[in-house]
Amino acid sequence: MSQLSAHPSVEALCRRYFAAVDQPFEVLPSWFFSDNEAEANALLELVLVGTKRATSPSLWWFELHEQPMIQPGTLEVVTDWFGRARCVIRTVAVDVVAYNQITAEYARIEGEGDRSLSYWQRVHWDYYHRELAGSRFQPSEDMPIVCIQFDRVF
Repeated sequence: MSQLSAHPSVEALCRRYFAAVDQPFEVLPSWFFSDNEAEANALLELVLVGTKRATSPSLWWFELHEQPMIQPGTLEVVTDWFGRARCVIRTVAVDVVAYNQITAEYARIEGEGDRSLSYWQRVHWDYYHRELAGSRFQPSEDMPIVCIQFDRVF
């Protein structure tokens, strides 16, 4: 999860979403997946086709970025690498789980690669090293992972 300043398309998508659900307009927080363009856009496409329904930053990411823990019901805009709004998601479940306790079922819901636990472990281990680089945290088998499940609502 990488936060960014809002591209004009974020406000436009929020206006369309809130009009469609007949609710008062607000600009939702926006972010893109991962830490590089290829992954950010590929993971976004998995959300758009319904394959990816979860994401898993470390708990330490929230601390390092001074962000409050996400809560069920939270609405957010997912963008491409360049910040262009592509969809609205609603968080449906949040669990903190040790890295070495992530299940095959959760890896399947996250929807990446071949959707296996071994794939999830390999790519996320590499990602957590990048996510935590230069911080006081070091990836470990028992590091806390925030397992965020979501639905694409718009």
